[in-house]
Amino acid sequence: MSIARSERRLRALSFLLLLLGWWLLAAVLQSPELSSPAAVAARLWEHALSGELWRHLGATLARVVASFVLAMAVGTALGILLGRSRRLDVFCDGWLVLGLNIPALVTIILCYVWFGLNDVAAVLAVALNKIPTVVVTVREGARAVDRELLDVARAFRVPRLRAFRQVYLPQLYPYLLAAARSGLALIWKIVLVVELLGRSNGVGFRLNVFFQFFDIAGILAYTLAFAAVVLAIEAWLMRPLERRLLGWRS
Repeated sequence: MSIARSERRLRALSFLLLLLGWWLLAAVLQSPELSSPAAVAARLWEHALSGELWRHLGATLARVVASFVLAMAVGTALGILLGRSRRLDVFCDGWLVLGLNIPALVTIILCYVWFGLNDVAAVLAVALNKIPTVVVTVREGARAVDRELLDVARAFRVPRLRAFRQVYLPQLYPYLLAAARSGLALIWKIVLVVELLGRSNGVGFRLNVFFQFFDIAGILAYTLAFAAVVLAIEAWLMRPLERRLLGWRS
């Protein structure tokens, strides 16, 4: 418990030092191109009271969740299949390399052209950019699964579904968590680009509006709100989930 408390204090100290450095830099430069923490906080409070902040954050979060669930579901299924079948892996290898190297911007533009400027195209574009990385990560995990444990479960006639849940899947947890963490980090960024290019709401849309008016305080305010959501998900969801699933390793 003391270790966890000291880690929280260390993280809090790092953020305080970052805030102090920002404040000192803004005070020294006195430039409209770098708003002070107080000005950004005032702008953030203003948009929070008006409801604009919550509306746009909600739209972005909805797209992130939909894209993340779709990418993880499809990528995990394909990764397990490729990890278990050498022939299928060789057959799909070129597709994976292509998917990993096509720029996200190309996928976004094509989805908007093919499906229209709507949320279906936006979510699909984000998911398509993430699925190949999930497939590659889970495929490596499927290759590393201990087959002897599966043979033991089969010898004791453990039902297939139970063996999958209690023997096979736990061995994939580290790879699934790695795919989920990297997936969230990538999806957050791509969703903002998707919103900037073709949506009429969301954090990316608001950042584009602020950019057109050179509103640095607005850009930083929405960036901080967005970053706070990301950090909250990491602290309250990803880390507890990791401790629960991988606690047996410690």
